Amino acid sequence: MAHAKNHDYHILPPSIWPLIGAIAGFVMLFGAVLWMQGITPFMFLAGFAGVLYVMFCWWAETIRESDTDQTPVVAIGLRYGFILFIMSEVMFFAAWFWAFFKWALFPMDGFAGTEYAAPHIHAVDPFHLPLINTLILLLSGCAVTWAHHELVHNGERKNIVAGLIIAVGLGVAFTAFQAYEYWELLAHEGWEFGGDLYFSSFFMATGFHGAHVIIGTIFLFICYMRARGGAFTAEKHVGFEAAAWYWHFVDVVWLFLFFAVYIWGNGALH
Repeated sequence: MAHAKNHDYHILPPSIWPLIGAIAGFVMLFGAVLWMQGITPFMFLAGFAGVLYVMFCWWAETIRESDTDQTPVVAIGLRYGFILFIMSEVMFFAAWFWAFFKWALFPMDGFAGTEYAAPHIHAVDPFHLPLINTLILLLSGCAVTWAHHELVHNGERKNIVAGLIIAVGLGVAFTAFQAYEYWELLAHEGWEFGGDLYFSSFFMATGFHGAHVIIGTIFLFICYMRARGGAFTAEKHVGFEAAAWYWHFVDVVWLFLFFAVYIWGNGALH
């Protein structure tokens, strides 16, 4: 005989997805090691496909659960959990900023057996493509804020969808411009991914940020598809809030990168 629910918490039923996700993640990472050793890329690709499959199925279940089991207590727990996740991301990027400023302010003497000298490279003009990308991300953040305002205060579905698709389009544009910038630096300006502290700091910091932009763009696109399907109300939109918070975090990190790496960093290099 089933017992009536007498609490506000969401008790998850047994699920196979954590186990399959762990196996797929192991296969992907072990395959990455094999690929880096020049053996074969197929194991990595198989594991990556498995991870994507688990993500799709597991998160689809989470969306279905939000329509039936998301009490106010559950919603607050999800918000706190996502805030903690963003805090962990802040510390992740703090490590790259730490590495960049450590190199710029206190170069290591005796690096690789000799005194370290900054490479003589073509410096990136921060007020060209990086400035355009800065404006793109700021405008995308405005579009997300507009969509959220429409959802909470007006409930105008057309404006919610429009704000989200604008943000998604600007996110795609940012990624395209950053890919073009990388292509120009690597193909024509003598930059390289490794082998130097400056190159490593630049590509790791901006590259990981670019990966977060891609993730955030996918996040917003899922919200766009859900909003088109009638999801989200002024009272229940935790998924939308999480996407907006993540996107604003991406915006703020880029502002720090723009001022520290592109503007200040180029001055410190020369």
